[in-house]
Amino acid sequence: MKYLIGVLILIASITDPVTKIAKSNKLKRTAESAYEAENYADAVQAYQLLLDSMQVEDDKARLNLANAAYIISYGGENMGLLSDISSGKTKVQDSSQLNAISDDLRYFDLAEKNYKAVSASNDNSLASSAHNQLGIISYKMSEQSPDEKESFMQGALGNFKKALLKNPTNEQARYNYELLKKLIQQQQEQEQQNQEQNQDQQQQQDQQNEDQQQQDQQQQQKDQEQQQDQEQQQQNDQEQQQDQEQKNEQQQQEQEQQEGEQKEDPMEKLMEKLKEMNIPLEKAQMILEAMKNNEVQYVQQKKRKASQKKDSSKPDW
Repeated sequence: MKYLIGVLILIASITDPVTKIAKSNKLKRTAESAYEAENYADAVQAYQLLLDSMQVEDDKARLNLANAAYIISYGGENMGLLSDISSGKTKVQDSSQLNAISDDLRYFDLAEKNYKAVSASNDNSLASSAHNQLGIISYKMSEQSPDEKESFMQGALGNFKKALLKNPTNEQARYNYELLKKLIQQQQEQEQQNQEQNQDQQQQQDQQNEDQQQQDQQQQQKDQEQQQDQEQQQQNDQEQQQDQEQKNEQQQQEQEQQEGEQKEDPMEKLMEKLKEMNIPLEKAQMILEAMKNNEVQYVQQKKRKASQKKDSSKPDW
């Protein structure tokens, strides 16, 4: 097959228009045969010679080229490895792996590039098929790119919609559009539910924090009140102690005053009394002297009476 393609390349280099058309048709049949036989690599090579080297304008052939490259890229054994490398989970071990991955990337780029070219075709049926495939590619990319998932899914939905606008009878595009629309809606509902759950959890957490803060404030206020009560009690105790000390001091002063008054000479009190009665000083002194003498005689008499024994044979008087 490769030998045949090489021969066809030489033939295609002939500039004669008739010969070019004949050879183009033959190369096209070769590419179609390889495509139908699922020899997709040979089909890609033949279609590239037809469309790029010979510059033949054929949207159907370009769509087949894109389909063959798509099957190689997304149906190859290295698709899982491509996903792992993009997420940084797998490292390339040798050059053969790198070459295989490079081929897959090349076919992926070739498929996307040619689908975009056919999507602008005047043939609405072909353009619809191209948009449908671009939507599938975008959806597959969304599965491999979590950070850009929403963007790729919206791109896929847009391509499916364009496919339907180009060809409303494209049932594959309709199925894909309805399915993806439902998946996006489910995803949005799930995100909304998660958001509401997060809000509920946040509100519960905020409420718990608020309750805890109130409890802390109440406990703090209670502690302050207890401390104030203790300080007030201490102050009351100090005041009671001071009052008691003042009372004791006053009682002691009163007692000392009473004792001082008791120690005063009764005659002096009498002297003061006489002065208050406007009795002349000389007369008052005479009265005082007389009273003193009487007191002395009285005391002496008591002493004598106490020293003499009572005669029982005589009367008391």
